[in-house]
Amino acid sequence: MRNLLTHVPKATQTFVATMVRSIFAQPDQDTVLEQHARVCAQLEERFPAAAELLAEATPDLLAFTHFPKEHWRQLWSNNSLERLNKEIRRRTDVVGISPDRASIIRLVGAVLAEQHDEWAVARRYLSAESIAKALAEAPVDEPEEVMAIAEAA
Repeated sequence: MRNLLTHVPKATQTFVATMVRSIFAQPDQDTVLEQHARVCAQLEERFPAAAELLAEATPDLLAFTHFPKEHWRQLWSNNSLERLNKEIRRRTDVVGISPDRASIIRLVGAVLAEQHDEWAVARRYLSAESIAKALAEAPVDEPEEVMAIAEAA
């Protein structure tokens, strides 16, 4: 979003951001694609560079639509990743300077293991049922890693 907004004047950034957010507010994959096309067309008239950037980002921007609707909110947001990075920064700032590479790897590994346990037990980012549904609907030509996850579930 930030990259896109650098291609429009400051006075219209709120308007453009609202238009782009409307893409994510659609109820199903077809209307998401239609809204994306409408937003690109509207931007093309006044801000061709922004429209080109939005059109180029289509596969990455709309990748969430290939998953079940229950997963969309988690997939289009990177809040959980930002929260994890903030926790790693907080823990490493306390240490200050680490003596060597191995010690920082142990510290960050411990933070990651703690977060993994918390998400596995305390929070359910994605339910087991919705993951099973996503794997059942996955295309046949999935990588081996995805197939191994499906067999383990």
